[in-house]
Order: sequence, then C-alpha cells, then structure tokens
Amino acid sequence: MILKKPLVTEKSNLVMDKTGKIGFIVDHKATKDEIKAEVEKFYNVEVESVNTMIQRGKARRNRRTGQISGYTAKYKKAFVTLKEGFNIDFFENV
Repeated sequence: MILKKPLVTEKSNLVMDKTGKIGFIVDHKATKDEIKAEVEKFYNVEVESVNTMIQRGKARRNRRTGQISGYTAKYKKAFVTLKEGFNIDFFENV
C-alpha cells in the first residue's frame, strides 16, 4: 500500500483551494511514478505532477530534565497536482 492516508490539515486545505494540490502521507520508499499510478488508479483521476518531501521527526523532551529524549517518526509527504477538470473531495459523504 503506497498511499497511507490523505493529509487533511488546515494548511493543506488552504493549499488545495488555492493551487489544486492534494496532500497524502505515503510509504517512505515510494517513488513519484508509483505515487502517480496509485492515485490515478484509486481515485480515478489524471495526475499532472507529484512533489514529495520527507518530514523529519520532531524532538521529544523529558518532562523532568527538559532534555531531548528522542524523536517522533519521520514520514514522507506527497503533493499531487491534478489535471484541469479533475477533483478529489475527501468530505463528500460526511
């Protein structure tokens, strides 16, 4: 499974409204071509381009000492630009 879940945050919703890019959290080893094929197959749309980035983990602090005791897990994000006329609505049946 390449697509783990859609990236639904306030910031990603603003980006979706302005530019038409839709965010997904994807498998760390997935390539842009694999992500494009998976989105086209799963959502029945045509993808124009895919941009990816690896989000590093945030530092976790110890309550008593205040020192960094570890990091949260890193993950890979993909922003998919759809071709003109295509749309994905995550809140259609809500």
